[in-house]
Amino acid sequence: MITEAQKQSMAEAVARIRAAMAEAARRAGRDPADVLLCAACKTRTVEEVRYSAGLPIDLFGENHVQELVEKTDAGAYAGKPGHFIGHLQTNKVNKVVGRAALIQSVDSTRLLDKIDAAAERLGIRQDILLEVNIGGEASKSGVTPDALWPLLDAAAAKAHIRVRGLMAIPPADAGDTATRRFFAQMRELLAAVAARGYANAMLDTLSMGMSHDYAAAIAEGATMVRIGTAIYGARDYSKKA
Repeated sequence: MITEAQKQSMAEAVARIRAAMAEAARRAGRDPADVLLCAACKTRTVEEVRYSAGLPIDLFGENHVQELVEKTDAGAYAGKPGHFIGHLQTNKVNKVVGRAALIQSVDSTRLLDKIDAAAERLGIRQDILLEVNIGGEASKSGVTPDALWPLLDAAAAKAHIRVRGLMAIPPADAGDTATRRFFAQMRELLAAVAARGYANAMLDTLSMGMSHDYAAAIAEGATMVRIGTAIYGARDYSKKA
């Protein structure tokens, strides 16, 4: 059961975040309308997400397939897009393709093949982002910047996939200066990708920045920030145990 205090907390949090996003964009000489707010709603209940969908949130991001399925089927997003932002296993692709407006975490040709086949069966083109492991962390998914190019070539050759851009998560323990540098590298990578002129792409999305660093991401060109705890509060993982 969602309480009135929770509702008020969410509404105030989103208002603060929106103001901070707008300020960061203006300081960078950008239009605040060019940056989307993705609510990362992992572990949040259908009721919590449904209430937050009435706030000035642009879209929702899910890390787990079962939560994407549950919340989509329950209409929790209230007509707003739902994205898949977590690591996607190939055996769960069929549940995500056609349900997620955008799959943000594609990082292998095997995954590309599965997504393309599932989209072909549905008669659609699935929008995706390619995930870059910009910090070179062994514990994280994503391709290295050097490995991005063959993956991009493979993605651009798929008839039922459309590449919309790139996604990244810099190391959590990087300082402010290093984090800003990682974000700048991602901006430069997206520009290099766009310069290749792929016909089967619409390179308008740079998804980066979370609750602790979204202002820096916006300063370096993010078009989408993924914010969870700053909206909903600390996660209670026992609810999903």
